[in-house]
Formats: sequence, structure tokens, C-alpha cells
Amino acid sequence: MSVHELRRKSGDSSEKITINLGVVDLGQIDLLVQEGFYSNRTDLIRTAIRNQLSNHAEVVRETVTRKSFVLGLEHYSRADLEALQLAGETLQIQVLGMASIADDVSPELARATIESVVVLGALHASKAVKAALADRIH
Repeated sequence: MSVHELRRKSGDSSEKITINLGVVDLGQIDLLVQEGFYSNRTDLIRTAIRNQLSNHAEVVRETVTRKSFVLGLEHYSRADLEALQLAGETLQIQVLGMASIADDVSPELARATIESVVVLGALHASKAVKAALADRIH
């Protein structure tokens, strides 16, 4: 890895998404909720998504391994990045889940230590850091 093992934070983090559905699909969802199969629309949609992810779990595992993604939540603190900078090393962030860069990381430190960013999921960082890394976020 790099200078030291970067700390992984666990926990449940979620992102809000918006989807457009046809009225017939929405009506069928409402019917299943009304009949007690699901507690609400969100419950049905989450269940459907989890079922699809379960159906494709092997492909996800193989791709995560092949592309060397970190799976889950990964946090990069100012101390982590300063240690990399001191060692003259850079970081390639590859996360399936959520990557977060601490709020006290300056845009200059981020540019000096982060070579590239690939996040399938969510990237949490200050607007200034995201702007500084814009050409490195893929």
C-alpha cells in the first residue's frame, strides 16, 4: 500500500437518488404496498435493487478484484495525506462505495498527494478539494 495502512471507517451511509417510473409501474408498486408485501415504496425499491445486486454479486466481486477497488467506506485524513507527502508518494483512490476526504485537507495537499480518483458510489470532499482534483476524477 503506501506509508501506512489507511483507516477504514464502517457504518451505514446512504445517498438519495431520484428515479422516474411509468404510472403503471408506480401503480403496481402502490398495489404491493397496499396489500402489505412492502411497508412503503422505498422498501420495495430497496429490496428490488438488493435482489439485482445479489444476482450480479459474482461479477461485482470479480470486477472489484480485477480493478483493485476498495469495497466500502474509505476515509482520507489530513494526517494520512501529509504522511504520503512526506514520503514523496501519491495515492490512487479507487473505491466502490464511499470515499471521503477530510474537511481540513487543503486543495494544495490534495493535488500534491492524490494522483487519481475513481469512485463508484459517492465522493465526499469540500468543494475546493473537488475543484482542485477535477481533472483527476474519473
